[in-house]
Amino acid sequence: MPYAKPPILGGSARSDYENYLRTDELLRLQKEPHEWEHRDELLFTIVHQTSELWLKLATSETNEAVRQLRSNNLREPQRLLSRVVLCINQTHNALDLLEKMSPWDYQQVRKALGHGSGFDSPGFNSLRRSIPDLGNEFLRLLGEANLPILELFRREREYEDLYQLAEWLIEVDERVSLWRYRHLKVVERTIGFKVEGTQGTPVEVLAKLNSFTFFQELWDVRAIITEQAASSDS
Repeated sequence: MPYAKPPILGGSARSDYENYLRTDELLRLQKEPHEWEHRDELLFTIVHQTSELWLKLATSETNEAVRQLRSNNLREPQRLLSRVVLCINQTHNALDLLEKMSPWDYQQVRKALGHGSGFDSPGFNSLRRSIPDLGNEFLRLLGEANLPILELFRREREYEDLYQLAEWLIEVDERVSLWRYRHLKVVERTIGFKVEGTQGTPVEVLAKLNSFTFFQELWDVRAIITEQAASSDS
């Protein structure tokens, strides 16, 4: 092990790594083994706690992208939204671990959840509130350029930055939709479909949410392009 320099940051930990990341506090946020209803509580807790952190970062990057767009900066938001997509991917991939619990083992973990529900996720709810602001700024920029969405997609090389922004918006929208669907399938695989969740909400409600999109105009324009292309070929 390399020689460790003594810590210089404030804190009581043995290293600045631990002091900066506050690992003592972080690793105490999970129940101790003697508190578990079932040993898979640790798995369940870590998946959800880390997902909340990724969603917190996604919200922060989304809010900064909105601030940049309000200053008419089109380049920086693209980089920020690429981070948002990666954050959402992290929450998506973490769901794989939940399927490593058997349905029976999850029912033991569920006893410890009370009325806890993903509907109450502060991370996802904050992201859900922030994303529409991106669309509002995008539409403002189109309006100021006197540029209908269809024209943007027809003349994307002339308006490269606006077009790339549109593509990042739909990427974020698609990734959220894929995460919703993945979450639904995890729930269905774990507790079934025609049952109620921890708050008494039928699982079918989750299925209905899968049809929601943030930027419907950006999805609709593709159908318009397809229809116009077909009519021009006929």
